[in-house]
Amino acid sequence: MIKSTFGLTKEPFYRADVSLLPQQAEVMEMVKIHAQHGGFSVIVGNPGVGKSVLREHLCALGGERDTVVVSFTQTMHTYQPILKLLAQSMQLAPVAVGDIERELVLAAYRHAQAQKTLYIIIDEAHLLEVTILRKLRLLFERSPAKHNLVLLGHPELMFRLSMMCNEDIKSRISYSKQLLPLHDEDLANFIVAELAAVGLGANTFDEAATAVVLRAVQGNLRLCRNLCYASLVATCLEGKRICTVSHVNAALQQPHWRSHEALLKQQVVLARAVA
Repeated sequence: MIKSTFGLTKEPFYRADVSLLPQQAEVMEMVKIHAQHGGFSVIVGNPGVGKSVLREHLCALGGERDTVVVSFTQTMHTYQPILKLLAQSMQLAPVAVGDIERELVLAAYRHAQAQKTLYIIIDEAHLLEVTILRKLRLLFERSPAKHNLVLLGHPELMFRLSMMCNEDIKSRISYSKQLLPLHDEDLANFIVAELAAVGLGANTFDEAATAVVLRAVQGNLRLCRNLCYASLVATCLEGKRICTVSHVNAALQQPHWRSHEALLKQQVVLARAVA
């Protein structure tokens, strides 16, 4: 709908080639630096602050000739199934369960001998049991220098690692970063950049509409993307080409944008009306 209304070839806010924002670009560069001497990186942040986009860019490093990327998100498994996932991602031939660790380390050495840097990216790492994290840390400590084990998760991951009983894991972290909610100026620049990337002008959202979006999303990048897209859909439904406050408010009427308290109040009002 948006493409046909505005005459576009790409969907705004849902492009495949999303650029990194400043704090994401900083993390990307630091992860690359620490991979040169055997890194252990922990990147945390609340849902929607940009971890998924960062993971996608890290995975894209696998397209370079001197880089191998192993990535998975199935962190609810126990240790052995996780090793099998790692082995599959590294395209290792099936081996006995007791030999998987040895084969993984040998594969890492083969990559190092070929002058390749290995990135192991584990998303949703806050769901991993600490005992599994400890085993993974010990496993990759036996690997050659040119690698980086990157954990992406919610802030609770760092809270758990900060406990005294987990000091053996925390003390080996070479780089950590908490991705924070974005400032309004950064989000406004993101909106303008996304519009420009598909050929739309900065005034596609009028000033008042942009202000409502920024107030509603509270620095959350994912919410900003979703609300801007929904607002453009509302704009197209009216056959307009400029998104106004009324279009943003129309999107905000959807139940998932309402707070828990607001939904409870709505149910009370409906119940009284029925009575």
